[in-house]
Amino acid sequence: MNADIRNLDLNLLKALDALLDERSVTRAADRLALTQPAVSGMLNRLRESFDDPLFVRAQRGIVPTLRAEQLAAPVKQLLADIQGLLQPQAFDPATASMTVKLASTDYALRAVVAPFLATLREQAPNIRVAVQPVDPQALAAQMDRGDIDLALVTPQSVPTGLHCQPLFDERYVCAMRAGHPDARAEALTLERFCALDHALVSSSGGAFQGVTDEALARIGKARRVTLSITSFLILPEILLASDLIAVVPERLVVQQKGLRLMEPPLAIEGFSKTLAWHERTDRDQGQRWVRSVLMDSCRALG
Repeated sequence: MNADIRNLDLNLLKALDALLDERSVTRAADRLALTQPAVSGMLNRLRESFDDPLFVRAQRGIVPTLRAEQLAAPVKQLLADIQGLLQPQAFDPATASMTVKLASTDYALRAVVAPFLATLREQAPNIRVAVQPVDPQALAAQMDRGDIDLALVTPQSVPTGLHCQPLFDERYVCAMRAGHPDARAEALTLERFCALDHALVSSSGGAFQGVTDEALARIGKARRVTLSITSFLILPEILLASDLIAVVPERLVVQQKGLRLMEPPLAIEGFSKTLAWHERTDRDQGQRWVRSVLMDSCRALG
C-alpha cells in the first residue's frame, strides 16, 4: 500500500465494500447514492492507494483481483467496527456486565441503596456495585478521575459542574419500640418528649446535639440525649432493645417492624437527597439505565 493511512478516506473503503459486493460500478453507485463517474473516480484512488487494479472488466460487470478478494473480509469488518463505535449496541440489563461505583452516606445506604440493590439484582444480575463513603472534600476529584460514578448527597454538597437529579425530600419522625411505655399514647407532648432518654446519630462521633436540639433551643427547651452513635444502620436495633427514643429520618424506619412512629411535638427541618454524576457518564446507556433504576426505586417508596 503506497498511501499513508492518514490520507485514506473512509468513504473509499465504503466504495470498495460496495464494489466487492455488487461487482458493478453502476450498482455500487446506486447503493452509495453517488453518480457512476464519482464511483469510478473513487476506484482510481483505491487503485493508487493499494497499488493494485483491484477490479478488471469482465463480460458482465467487473471481477475482483486476488488482492481485492483478500481485502474483502477485513474491509467489511473494519466498517462494521466503525459503525459500532458510532452507534453502540443497545444496552441489555439482563446480559450487561459492568461495575458501578457509588458513593453513599450512612443514611442513604439504608434508605436508598438497599431498595435500589434489590431491584437491580432482579433486572441486571451481572452488574456489580462498589459502595464507598461520601467524602465531600474529595468528591469532585473522584468524579473527574472516574473513581466514583454516582453519589448520593444533599443538594448543598453537590460540587460545581456535576449533573444532579433531586430524589426526594426527607422528614423526621420520632421512633420507639412498639412495647415502649409511651408507645400507646396518641402523641407525645413536648414535656414528655424532652423528659425521655434519646439516642442520637453523630456522623462525626461523640456529639450529643443535632437538628432536633437546635429546634428545641429556639423555643427555650432541651431534651435528654443519653446515647450518641455514629451509624444509622444500628439505630433500629438499639431502639428495639431499649426504652430509648430517637428522632430519625422517616425512610430509615418506615418499614422497620416492631417500631412505633410518632410525629415529633415540634417542627424539625428535614433535608433532601440528590443523585449526582459526572459529564463523562451522562450519555452512557448503561449508566443512564442504572440511574433510572435508582430514581425509580426512590419514587416507589413515596
